[in-house]
Amino acid sequence: MERGLLVTAASFLCFRLLNARLETLLPAPGSALRNTWKWRNIWTSFLHSVVSGSWALLGFYLHPEMAEDLVSTHSCSSHTLVAVSVGYFIHDFVDMLQNQKLLQSWELLFHHTVVITCFGISVLLHHYVGFAVVALLVEINSIFLHLRQILLMANLAKTTMYRVNSLLNLGTYVIFRISTLAWMTRWLVLNRENVPLLPYTIGSVGMAIMTAMNAVLFYRLLRSDFLKAARDVPSEKEK
Repeated sequence: MERGLLVTAASFLCFRLLNARLETLLPAPGSALRNTWKWRNIWTSFLHSVVSGSWALLGFYLHPEMAEDLVSTHSCSSHTLVAVSVGYFIHDFVDMLQNQKLLQSWELLFHHTVVITCFGISVLLHHYVGFAVVALLVEINSIFLHLRQILLMANLAKTTMYRVNSLLNLGTYVIFRISTLAWMTRWLVLNRENVPLLPYTIGSVGMAIMTAMNAVLFYRLLRSDFLKAARDVPSEKEK
């Protein structure tokens, strides 16, 4: 069997086992006992983000030539990273289908479908691995995005740690999510003639969907953590 498929299958099984063990390793606090599934799910996503985001940065640091050729140049380590992430996203897709109502999870299910398709093509064809690793730089922001959810579930929204994380979340959102997606879109446009029609179409549609979803999420974060907080601070006259 193709090595990439084996890595993906092993990754899927590892994340399934990890998710099952988290109830013992990281028991849900009292404030999250009503939704222990979500507590485990977010922690699993957080751990994937830490591993994949760091791995993606290290991949470009150790193999800078990959940044010059995102189509055919990549290391074995980078190919493994993409395969591991496909395994994680399949796990998370299945986990949400089993534990969450479709009405609540359809956005993430749609997002995962796009990612699994794009990354899966990269793993199977051994092409566009560098492009997939660039996409995984987004996971650096996801570290703080998931940590935000963990703090909210632990009823720590009014702590200094939450406020610091909110600032880091917003900053990394701009650097590693918005800027990265903009750069990837620009790369697709500039390399139109070098990318076959099918991968180009899938990539373009995927980028358009990701851009729209991330714009909505950015607005939600601003409204929740900054605009709402600003409105809640009483003015001098109110005091």
